[in-house]
Amino acid sequence: MAADAPLDAYSAIVSGVAAELTPKVASLRVSQGGRLSAESIGSAVLYTSDGFLLTNAHVVGRAAGGTALFSDGTSSPFTVVGADPLSDLAVIRAGAATPRPATLGEADDLVVGQLVVAVGSPLGLAGSVTAGVVSALGRSLPTRSGSAVRLVEDVIQTDASLNPGNSGGALADARARVVGINTAVAGIGLGLAVPINATSRKIISALMRYGRVRRAFLGIVSAPTPLPAPLHERVGRKEGLRVADLVPAGPAARAGLRVGDILVSAAGKPVATAQDLQRLMFAEAIDRPLEITVLRNGALVDVIAQPAELAAA
Repeated sequence: MAADAPLDAYSAIVSGVAAELTPKVASLRVSQGGRLSAESIGSAVLYTSDGFLLTNAHVVGRAAGGTALFSDGTSSPFTVVGADPLSDLAVIRAGAATPRPATLGEADDLVVGQLVVAVGSPLGLAGSVTAGVVSALGRSLPTRSGSAVRLVEDVIQTDASLNPGNSGGALADARARVVGINTAVAGIGLGLAVPINATSRKIISALMRYGRVRRAFLGIVSAPTPLPAPLHERVGRKEGLRVADLVPAGPAARAGLRVGDILVSAAGKPVATAQDLQRLMFAEAIDRPLEITVLRNGALVDVIAQPAELAAA
């Protein structure tokens, strides 16, 4: 092909996204024991004009700061504003001038088979770009903070190659809108990204404002279970959430919930998975009455619980 020949449509999209996003994705080096790491430990995406960048919580770990290096050769010291291991998201802020920010998109609009482009700094190579498709949606990624375990919901699975150092980088759609933050390599040809959606925006806002994410908890161990056939039409679905165990003296136990109860709704919203409850367990739910409807001995019973604050790890 001649050097001046026009690009095919696929190449034009990928190269366009790369040109738009590469300047806005930084390679991170963190300070450890007062010394700067010799190699890049991950990537970060600039998303505001005043120097805020988004990355993974596991990338910054317990570091207080470090240096962000951009593809144009400039660098900036950064401080860690806040990290949330349970969503694997962290917000950092650059202390010097930065390029124009990237545009955040909406992961809930993605469809399987859609083209996505990953931009990051794998192995410290700034501006590395790979492309692929959305392989699956609605995946869950278990995360842990101390004794607390949570599922990051609606994780994006892609076959765009992710390598060490890609963590914290951008997963973008064909219009260069960031729809996910690359978080894990789950196998050969399989990468995962934390979605940019209403839930993650709430987490990012809390990290920017408070430096942490306050969460509520009920103290329930649960698992999805089929609802009895007579209830299908009444509640409009076929599954509920069975209480398998309760934290002794936890909010759910104090409210009178019992092992074997099947949760049907909470706060007037359907409950069929653990994620349905997780969506409700943010700061605004702490110490507030929460109406829960359960199926118990064949009858629907309303219980009022008061979620407590989940202790920080």
